[in-house]
Amino acid sequence: EVENVRQLFARFQPEVLFHAAAHKHVNLMEGQPAEALKNNFFATSGLVNAASTYGVERFILISTDKAINPTSVMGASKRLAELSLLEQQKAPDNQTKFMSVRFGNVLGSSGSVIPIFRRQIAAGGPITVTDPEVTRFFMTIPEAAQLVLQASAMAEGGEVFVLDMGEPVRIADLAKRLIQLTGLAVADEVSDAGGIKIHFTGLRPGEKLYE
Repeated sequence: EVENVRQLFARFQPEVLFHAAAHKHVNLMEGQPAEALKNNFFATSGLVNAASTYGVERFILISTDKAINPTSVMGASKRLAELSLLEQQKAPDNQTKFMSVRFGNVLGSSGSVIPIFRRQIAAGGPITVTDPEVTRFFMTIPEAAQLVLQASAMAEGGEVFVLDMGEPVRIADLAKRLIQLTGLAVADEVSDAGGIKIHFTGLRPGEKLYE
């Protein structure tokens, strides 16, 4: 795989590389730590080395806020990916500017809660939320794209960029609001009658109440 990447670099001589490939689902990676490390860390490290070898001007890693003091396998694997960039940045013969951009949860992206909640509402419910108190930071797709482009233009090499995402949002409140926006009611806590039920399933492996 690394040899294939090197052949592509040698052929096309890219100037800017946006590295977004990753396993991002926290609970799945808790059960597959070797796969998380293989894809998120080792593959990134190989790509970083190839980028430096073939003179890529700028390398932007799409990272995650879960890499901050990581408590999950996914977060730890992405933090290791960030460190591989920082290590290559300091290499004596390196000319590539490496940078990382940490995202929160991107609304509307693959696997995000909004599309999942919409499908659950369309099916008549219930909406599944892990815990009544769980909160997350959110950003929109345009905000995410803007952060990446700004970071790629501003960086001098070795930076980790984080978007100010404002206040965290309670996922249960987000679920209730989405139900109301579709013109339906939130079901009574005791009975399913009268609307869409919100079912609390408990935190999954590796997940935290607050981030």
